Amino acid sequence: MTAGLSPGSATCKKCACATSSSPFRCEEGPVQSPLMNSPHLSDGQGYNSLVPGMYSQQVATKNPLHTSSGLSNYGVSQNVPQFSNYQGPGQTLNRPPVGSASLATAQQGPVAQMPPPLQNSVVVSSSAGTFHSGVNLPAHSNWQYGHAPLNQPTMGSQANHFAHGAATRPLLSSTVNTNASTNYNYVSSAGGPPVQNSYTKPGFVPLPGSQLTYSPVRPPIGTAPIGSQASIWPLAPPAAPPASITSQALQNSSTTQEAGDVASTASDGLLVQNNYDTIEGGGFLASAHTASAPQNPKTNRHVGSAYPTLPLGYQNASPSGGPRMQYPGGPQQFPQPCLGTNPLAASMGGLSLQPEGLRPINLLQERNILPATPLQPPIPNLHEDIQKLNCNPELFRCTLTNIPQTQALLNKAKLPLGLMLHPFKDLSQLPVVTSSTIVRCRSCRTYINPFVSFLDQRRWKCNLCYRVNDVPEEFMYNPVTRVYGEPHKRPEVQNATIEFMAPSEYMLRPPQPPVYLFVFDVSHNAIETGYLNTVCKTVLDNLDLVPGNTRTKIGFITFDSTIHFYSLQEGLSQPQMLIVSDIEDVFIPMPENLLVNLNESKELIQDLLRTLPQMFTNSLETQSALGPALQAAFKLMSPTGGRISVFQTQLPTLGVGALKSREEPNQKASAKDIHLTPSTDFYKKLALDCSGQQVAVDLFLLSGQYSDLASLGCISRYSAGSVYYYQSYHQQHNPLLVEKLQKELKRYLTRKIGFEAVMRIRCTKGLSIHTFHGNFFVRSTDLLSLPNVNPDAGYAVQMSVEESLTDMQVVCFQSALLYTSSKGERRIRVHTLCLPVVSQLSDVYLGADVQAITGLLANMAVDRSVSASLSDARDALVNAIVDSLSAYRSSVLTIQQPGLMAPISLRLFPLYVLALLKQKAFQTGTNIRSDDRIFTMCQVKNQPLVYLMLMMHPNLYRIDNLTDERALNINDRTIPQPPILQLSAEKLNRDGAYLMDAGSVMFLWVGKNCGQNFINNVLGVPHYASIPHNLAQLPELDTAESSRVLAFISWLREQRPFFPILYILRDESPWKPSFLQNMIEDRTESALSYYEFLLHIQQQVNK
Repeated sequence: MTAGLSPGSATCKKCACATSSSPFRCEEGPVQSPLMNSPHLSDGQGYNSLVPGMYSQQVATKNPLHTSSGLSNYGVSQNVPQFSNYQGPGQTLNRPPVGSASLATAQQGPVAQMPPPLQNSVVVSSSAGTFHSGVNLPAHSNWQYGHAPLNQPTMGSQANHFAHGAATRPLLSSTVNTNASTNYNYVSSAGGPPVQNSYTKPGFVPLPGSQLTYSPVRPPIGTAPIGSQASIWPLAPPAAPPASITSQALQNSSTTQEAGDVASTASDGLLVQNNYDTIEGGGFLASAHTASAPQNPKTNRHVGSAYPTLPLGYQNASPSGGPRMQYPGGPQQFPQPCLGTNPLAASMGGLSLQPEGLRPINLLQERNILPATPLQPPIPNLHEDIQKLNCNPELFRCTLTNIPQTQALLNKAKLPLGLMLHPFKDLSQLPVVTSSTIVRCRSCRTYINPFVSFLDQRRWKCNLCYRVNDVPEEFMYNPVTRVYGEPHKRPEVQNATIEFMAPSEYMLRPPQPPVYLFVFDVSHNAIETGYLNTVCKTVLDNLDLVPGNTRTKIGFITFDSTIHFYSLQEGLSQPQMLIVSDIEDVFIPMPENLLVNLNESKELIQDLLRTLPQMFTNSLETQSALGPALQAAFKLMSPTGGRISVFQTQLPTLGVGALKSREEPNQKASAKDIHLTPSTDFYKKLALDCSGQQVAVDLFLLSGQYSDLASLGCISRYSAGSVYYYQSYHQQHNPLLVEKLQKELKRYLTRKIGFEAVMRIRCTKGLSIHTFHGNFFVRSTDLLSLPNVNPDAGYAVQMSVEESLTDMQVVCFQSALLYTSSKGERRIRVHTLCLPVVSQLSDVYLGADVQAITGLLANMAVDRSVSASLSDARDALVNAIVDSLSAYRSSVLTIQQPGLMAPISLRLFPLYVLALLKQKAFQTGTNIRSDDRIFTMCQVKNQPLVYLMLMMHPNLYRIDNLTDERALNINDRTIPQPPILQLSAEKLNRDGAYLMDAGSVMFLWVGKNCGQNFINNVLGVPHYASIPHNLAQLPELDTAESSRVLAFISWLREQRPFFPILYILRDESPWKPSFLQNMIEDRTESALSYYEFLLHIQQQVNK
């Protein structure tokens, strides 16, 4: 049946897309992108935006070889591939010059909007994951989530075109009732817990002479010329205090926007467009602002302020009888140390002393270079008081902590410039600001942060575009000190990581309810594995812990050759199964009863989860209609958005999305027969449709046979979902995977989640972002669409220096994540990072972050493997080392020395790249299953840096002699801290026992001559020969040795969101080859040893 457009919808003449209800604009959506519309789809997400009037500079992007091929010319020799000028096929964007046109194109869908005029505010701080008492939710009363026509952009005669028209079956609407308040009431709560940013150290004292006295002369707009004296007018005290600070209700200035083409007018007459691009405030130097933005000539500026840190107890409530509001009556002095490099370190520059980080070492002679403790990221060379306010590197990390002034200097260093982000990481302490006044730059929309400059009490200068902005009246009051006239002491300028409660102006509809849909494969193969018992029991046990509120909805779909829906309508005595056998034209029967309120229908849901594993026990159906099941799930979820969790155990064989094996059964792919690209574009296109309706898809693959993860994984990658892979899962035959699935599924079900999210990364003028890595879709040039965001996802960004940064001492980067919490609150999490600018090549190397560099190169190598070949990616990784060490040798070393010389900052670079080459993602000449390789690539693209490094270069510890020396004390537990050993068999002693932590798996190797004390008191067996071959769990013994080992392993497991299996092995164990494969420094059948690799690098450097 051919689906038609719904009545009244307009059709674009260019691409025949339905413009009235499409979530994409013509020039932004999948129709116009040759990469998405091409039969030769790349695994990357190439994207060249044609949005006018957005950016002031052109960014180099990929040159397409053919308009429909999806291939790109990277300008790199096939013989000597490099990453230095490589930009794809990650999500690459092209920024046209600033024009006069404003973005007024209509957008429709569940999105949010940037704020109009600032209102009176109240500031509240809260611990992460908590919601401040006294804060009422926005009005959701009687909001109807109707099934709007799903007129997606037409993509030819694709099977996943879900336009609902007269010929389609009608979808009934479901109404969500809530008792939420009809007003936004932001009320302070007395006696709240003391909260601070855990990364901000108290006790700041201004340096002598760093204060700025305000004299009665008004300064010109912009920065004073070099050598001139800036003079500032004094500020008169306010005529009256703000009214009712402690309990101020937010007055909604406009009704909630549904259509994307409605514009709101800000207080200065600036039009703010309500569409996807302006949902979070527009990109850098949006055209609507450039005409009126003051010109700020670049000078050698001492910009920014180091502000006193937030007091330990940041609370807004005024205790009865407390001090009244104060009004200073004279000129104010703001402590403003230089926002640049550390003056002590700078003064050392003229001396002959060489920084330790630049001391050259000969890698061929110094073999023991691996530190015995976890490697820490380099600390930026900033003023101490500024560095105290900087963003935690676990959240925001740059490959170079010293930013080169020019692209020429960056090219000379031969190191990649990029960012590694973990924006939604679980935090124990997170300052939360509840206010209608979210202060942002009027030009580039940067959120106010610790690195802006206060010219006086009434004006602040943006640290990204340098525009001078007015300080809103309500921002003048500091609720911490209860003093008026101290905007520099507000929490927004005291914390590099902060979260805002967004007012209604950031919404185009009320926040969606949490909606969770589970889609289960119930074919004969799936039932045989027994996974349904484990999954249903885990979901049942954690129903009360699923994030949400009274509006939470849940639903279930099962499928084999047909699709089974389950009506859970309140009033039924038991769940009712509805079977749809027409998989060629899937429709939704009784849509109003398939997604039900979790609280109202909990008993029916529990009954279904108890009976579901037995319902298909005798099924002989071997076919799998995954594609039609996903289509049905999409149709069911699209009115509200939410999360689809798909469990699949085999290759899809029926309906749209059916796949054929590209790998012989039980055969492993050779180097010439590696299938890294998807065999169909169905899953990618469906994922883009899901993204447009704020639906994310998470894939759980439990299969022992080839399942074409290269194709199936697209459904998660482009919808901002995640992929979980359990190879050869079986309830009886593989109990270790059963425990792993239970633990990881519990974490998956109960972890924090953000819905209908978007993220934008901004940077100082002169820098440019050109490629993104991770699971998302790039919407509107540089806005990342994240239907779901979870605390375990990481992202990477490639950057370049577009304009000279000669006049700047520092640059800043800011990520802003706008999302809906599971409690129905619209929130904005902002991270800001400040780094110094340097002009010397030696300083660039001095600030190199070798782990971040390796992580970014790993992301780039995955894209290169898909777009070119695996061998091309491997060559490019090796050349990254050769080029950087050659540049260091020729341009930095003053005395040429024999051997392979490297700065200390890059001493681990060759070791990490060798480890990367030995990973399943990039191995050649070995028997690696295609799905294993693809899953490892998915992990590289989606894991935060800390987990990626552990997977790539495991940690090895000797644990038969653990002591309490240097142990950690956590919650009355003593955690031993043994030193980290090099990954070489020569470090293994047959007298000891060693634990290898490889991230998702752990190996405990017991030497033949291991002490009887360890064997008895830790393993619980009488002697070495009695250690079982399949031992995978340590017994809990009442011995000090057992307690130390168990505490250490438990502590390691707690550090990550996934559950590592523990294998205990002897010399003749079947797991020993896997253990030895992770000995990075030793030679394997297809890879060099570390020393041989260094000799190869030396040979290339000396050419």
